[in-house]
Amino acid sequence: MKLDTTLHAETPEGIDIVLRPAGVPARALAFALDFLIRGVAYVAAATVLSRLSGVGIGLMLVVYFVLEWLYPIVFELMPGSATPGKRVLHLQVVMDTGLPVTPAASVTRNLLRAVDFLPFGFGAGLLAMLLRSDFKRLGDIVAGTLVVHAEPVRVANALPEARPMAPRKPLTRAQQVAILELAGRAARLTSERIDELAALAEPVLPPVDLAPGGTAPPPLRPGPRLLAVAQWLAGQR
Repeated sequence: MKLDTTLHAETPEGIDIVLRPAGVPARALAFALDFLIRGVAYVAAATVLSRLSGVGIGLMLVVYFVLEWLYPIVFELMPGSATPGKRVLHLQVVMDTGLPVTPAASVTRNLLRAVDFLPFGFGAGLLAMLLRSDFKRLGDIVAGTLVVHAEPVRVANALPEARPMAPRKPLTRAQQVAILELAGRAARLTSERIDELAALAEPVLPPVDLAPGGTAPPPLRPGPRLLAVAQWLAGQR
């Protein structure tokens, strides 16, 4: 069910996140499972509430509204950002940026299911998904959301382990991106080559702290200090 289509989203720190949009088969199966779950819940509620005559009918309408409209919104705003059907298929709803879906976006994408249903059987939504490489239905396009395979989000260029250290001075966006890109390629470079390239960023790298007593410790090479700054930029503080 997984296609080779991937999308890249850049975080504010300049890190490239790889997203894998879910195609029609996976989303259709997830929808079918959610439809079955809602149907079972509605039948169970109707069985109980039918004994309450007039009041029961009103409560059944409330239950129907909750299952049809609030069911997906509530689950999408919970940890995991997915309805039970999507969880079974390992799918997740996220923003275009790869960040968790916002309440406004979840409400928008679900309210527009009525438009996706037109002219019948989700014809408009299915057509939109088939015509787009990111498989967005109309509700996703308006809300700025994606349904993706919920594998652990990976950084396109994973950063090596290092103790986070703040830069010597504020960095421009271009400098942040350059440091993160170099750190992401560290696994494919020799330590000598990393030191050589990191030396170009010496003016912004953190200074070497003095050891207790005011004596200088063995000099910390530019490469490890640059990797430490990269971890700091990635939010490990």
